[in-house]
Amino acid sequence: MQQLEEHGKNIYGPKFQIHDVDRPVIIKLIAYFLRDEAVAAAEEIDLNKGILLTGKIGCGKTSLMTLMRPLADECYRPVMVSCRQISFEFSKVGYDIIGRYSTNAFFPYTNVPRVHCFDDLGIEQTVNYWGNNCNVMGEILLSRYDLFISNKMVTHITTNLNSQELEEVYGNRLRSRMRAMFNLVPFENRTLDKRT
Repeated sequence: MQQLEEHGKNIYGPKFQIHDVDRPVIIKLIAYFLRDEAVAAAEEIDLNKGILLTGKIGCGKTSLMTLMRPLADECYRPVMVSCRQISFEFSKVGYDIIGRYSTNAFFPYTNVPRVHCFDDLGIEQTVNYWGNNCNVMGEILLSRYDLFISNKMVTHITTNLNSQELEEVYGNRLRSRMRAMFNLVPFENRTLDKRT
């Protein structure tokens, strides 16, 4: 925990600190990314699934996932991608973007899938490409679910949305698949906005 706080100060500045209210979330994340089977089992974390990190705006979801990256072995280290960035890419490039983050998301010349962390799920817009509307992140997550089943492709997500809001945006088909794909790791409602 102390090393993590020091690393956070190096990246985010001297004001970075780990708050007591966030420790249960951080313990789950550390156990997951260090692949600590005993602690993960005690924390009810399935190491075969990804992480769905939820919490209100400014609670530190993106910062924590960024700090966890160096803890993970290379094949488990997530590539951080903003969902807004993906929707902008889709509006320029089109449907190839869905493949980039799903069927083509493997290490070169292997069948080892890349781990992605899709940051801020739910704030991206439904995108129009040549007259066709597409819920890009919904399509990517449905494809990654199939690859999770067939190739053990792991996905992580950070979001401000709760499960009901996720269902409203992406539909109940995806919500039921998300239960199979993710460990739900929620921040407490009383956690502080770290940006103020």
